[in-house]
Amino acid sequence: MPPASASTLSSQNTQHIEALAAQGMQRRYRRGALLIQEGETGDTLYIVLQGRLRAYVADASGRELTLGLYGPLEYVGEMSLDGGPRSANVEAAEASTCSVITRERLLAYIAEHPEFAFELMARLIRRARLATESARSVALIDVYGRLVKLLNGWALAPQDDGARPLRERLTHQQIAQHLACSREMVSRLLKDLENGGYVAVRERRLWLLKNLPARW
Repeated sequence: MPPASASTLSSQNTQHIEALAAQGMQRRYRRGALLIQEGETGDTLYIVLQGRLRAYVADASGRELTLGLYGPLEYVGEMSLDGGPRSANVEAAEASTCSVITRERLLAYIAEHPEFAFELMARLIRRARLATESARSVALIDVYGRLVKLLNGWALAPQDDGARPLRERLTHQQIAQHLACSREMVSRLLKDLENGGYVAVRERRLWLLKNLPARW
């Protein structure tokens, strides 16, 4: 279950997003700042200019499940533009700058560029599929199975020695948020895999040394 992220944008869609972002109000957010709160009513779209945002849901005990990470020229908040409540929380995963677009401005842009509506619909469909996959994984796959899926999804191509580095540095807490489990569970599983010679930490980045076993 690799972290969700937008697919590579076509040049046409990039132009639309850049043009739309130029019409919004730029705002800066410190790391950890909450831009969107689940359940609240909102009518704004956030286009990332710098930094990265994290969308997540949380239960009453504070356990979190990361739904997606979004970087420059990706956007969040479009699912509430129908006037309904926000479906997830969104925070700044690092210091970020966003262009904030009102519902009125977005609708006016779509009226001027109706082809952009297809990009919005395609993005909504992709995110709905990712949400369905995340829910299925949490419900039907045990924590170790979800960890294997996550690590394989984040691993880059093998190096000369066959080892595969993860494309980003992830803390145990960040991994736990993607798996909807405790940090202690992640630490224990990774320690067991390290002792078994399956993973290693090199320069603060996790490497997969060989294929992870299907069961543990």
